[in-house]
Amino acid sequence: MVLSTVAGSLRRHPKRITASLAVLLLGTGVTAFGVAPLAPDAADLPVRQILEAVQPLSPSSAQTQLNALANFNFTLFRTESTRSSDTVASLLKRLNLDDAGADAFLRSDANAQQILTGQAGKNVTVETSESQQLLKLSMRWATDDEQVFKRLVIERKLGADGSRFTSRIETAPYTRSAQLASATVQTSLFAAIDDARIPDSVGVQIAEIFSSNIDFRRALRKGDRFNVVYETLEADGEVLGAGRVLSAEFVNEGKAYQAMWFQPPGNDATGVPFKGGYYSLNGQSLRRAFLSSPVEFSRISSGFSMRFHPILQTWRAHNGTDFAATSGTPARTVGDGVVEFAGVQNGFGNVVFVKHANNQETVYAHLSKINVQQGQKVSQGQTIGLVGMTGWATGPHLHFELRVNGVQQDPMTMAQQSDVIPVPAAAKAHFKQLAEGFRNQLQAAATIDQTQAE
Repeated sequence: MVLSTVAGSLRRHPKRITASLAVLLLGTGVTAFGVAPLAPDAADLPVRQILEAVQPLSPSSAQTQLNALANFNFTLFRTESTRSSDTVASLLKRLNLDDAGADAFLRSDANAQQILTGQAGKNVTVETSESQQLLKLSMRWATDDEQVFKRLVIERKLGADGSRFTSRIETAPYTRSAQLASATVQTSLFAAIDDARIPDSVGVQIAEIFSSNIDFRRALRKGDRFNVVYETLEADGEVLGAGRVLSAEFVNEGKAYQAMWFQPPGNDATGVPFKGGYYSLNGQSLRRAFLSSPVEFSRISSGFSMRFHPILQTWRAHNGTDFAATSGTPARTVGDGVVEFAGVQNGFGNVVFVKHANNQETVYAHLSKINVQQGQKVSQGQTIGLVGMTGWATGPHLHFELRVNGVQQDPMTMAQQSDVIPVPAAAKAHFKQLAEGFRNQLQAAATIDQTQAE
C-alpha cells in the first residue's frame, strides 16, 4: 500500500520529489557540518548493542512489490514554441516524441492543422509516456474576442481494439491580472517599451490616451518617463496578450499627466448605459471633440511645417500632416460629422471631406479605398477608408488636414483646445474611490523603474 502511494506520487511529481530529496540531503549535510563541531566526541559516548528479529518477506508480498515496480511508469511533460519553418515531424522531434501514430494523426486531423497554421510562436504542451508516446497535447491561442481564447486538446484514448487519438477545440474565458510596469524614454517611446518588455499594444494605448496632451511626434524628450497598470490576458496560466490599460502616468518635460479607465454605472437620460473611457484622476474626461490623429499612433513622416514637395519640386506650405502607414491601414475620422465629399479629386486621389460643427472640416487624402458615402453621418474613430498612395503620392501615407472656416489649422493644437467632459455627478463618489486605488498602483509601478536604474 505504501509503495503504491509512493509510486503514485512519483508518477505525478517526479521532478518535485527529486528536487525535495536533493534539498533534504543537502540541508542535512549542511546541518551536520554546522552542528558536529559542537557535539561531544564520539569516542566518549557509551556503546550499546541492539539486536532485533527481522521477519522475512513473504513470497506473495515480495511479488506484489515487484509487480508494482514493474508497472510503474513516468509521465513526462514538455513545452515547445512553434516555428515558421516547422513541419509536424520537426515539431515532434523537438518535443522528444517518437510516435508514428501521433505523426499521422497530426498530419490528417482538421483541428490539428491549427498547430502550424497562422502565426508562429504558439506554445504546444505535451504529456508523454516514458517510451516517448503521445498521451495528450494542448495548445492555446488568442481570438478577436478579448473575452475568450481557443484551446486545442488532442488525447490518446485506450480501448479494447487498441489506442486512437481524438481532438477537440474548446472556448474558455481569459483570466485577467493586473501588471505594473515603468520605463524611461532614451530615444523613442517604443524603444523604451521594448526595454521594459511591455507589449506593443500597451504602448499604442498609452500614446492614444495622452495624445491630446502630448504631441508624441514633436514633444517627446529624453528622460520622459511613464508608469502603467495594464491587464494581462491569461489562458491556463499562459499569458496570451495584453488587455486594456487600466491606469497610466506620463511625465513629459517635467509635467505629469495621469489617466484611468472608468465606466460610470447606470444609464444616461436616454436610457443607454454610460460608455467607458479615460479620465484624469481629478475626474475630467480625456475624450475630446477631436482626436489628434486620423490613424492609430504611428511614425509620422512630416509634421505641420514647410517641406519640399516631392512631385511639384517646389517649396510650398504643407498645411497638414502626413501619417506614414502601410497600405490598408484604417483611416479614422477624428470627430463626429457628415461626409461632405467622397471620391477622386486631383492630387488628393481618393479623398474624403468630413464636415463638423462650427464650420470645421477635415480632409483624408491618398486613400486606397473609401468606405463611406457623401451625406453619411460618421462618429469619432469610425473607419472611413484605407491608407494608400493614390493621387500625387510617392509612397503609401495618409495626408490629413483640419480646416476652420476654410483656413488650415494644426490638428494637434485643435485637439488640445477641445472641450472636456467631467464624470457624471452621481458617479463621483465611486470614481474617487477607484482613483485613489489607481494612484497607489501608479506609485508602486514607479518604483520598478527606480529599482532597475539602481
